[in-house]
Amino acid sequence: MNRSIAPSLPRTARASAAAADTLQHQGSWRPAVMLGLASLLLLGLAYALAATGASRLLFPAQADGSLLIRDGQVRGSMLIAQPFNGDGYFQARPSAAGFDPMAAAGSNLARSNPALQERVQAGIAAVAAREGVPVSQVPSDLVTQSGSGMDPALSPAAAQVQVARVARSRGLPPARVDALVQAHTQGPQWGVFGQPRVNVVTLNLALDDLQRAP
Repeated sequence: MNRSIAPSLPRTARASAAAADTLQHQGSWRPAVMLGLASLLLLGLAYALAATGASRLLFPAQADGSLLIRDGQVRGSMLIAQPFNGDGYFQARPSAAGFDPMAAAGSNLARSNPALQERVQAGIAAVAAREGVPVSQVPSDLVTQSGSGMDPALSPAAAQVQVARVARSRGLPPARVDALVQAHTQGPQWGVFGQPRVNVVTLNLALDDLQRAP
């Protein structure tokens, strides 16, 4: 007949066994807690500080948001589209977010959605009237929104169709404005990815700089 031998142990032996059991339980959670703290300090703090420091050292402009500064004031970021008022500026793609970086998003309307089709047709008519071109010559990116709603890039065709209006409004020769567009036209990323594009924000600031120059 099997019987527990615990009752037959001396009191001191039982106390020693209980203490050993307590130490064993304490030893099982202590490494887990220390590992969690070490991971938090290394990955949550040390890595973030190291990555931020390295990025600011190697890519200072990009780490600060690729800001565009004129006369000591931030005029925008080359990564984020913004509205420009007046015929003397190139216009960016429409923004579903109202050019608000805190609400960056697309419209989420399907191509078959009547509301989207109606908006695009209205946009084509408005751009054609603004630029003085037939509706067939309106580039699609001037009437469609990007996925983020904050894309500052236009196709070269979308920039070219605006050259005449901008030049006329600023009293500049169209060839001078066209040359500025060409200078701000970027090729595919690393010569492989994407399409040629023109950054509207930097182009408009270059126009302002051109007319401020003596």
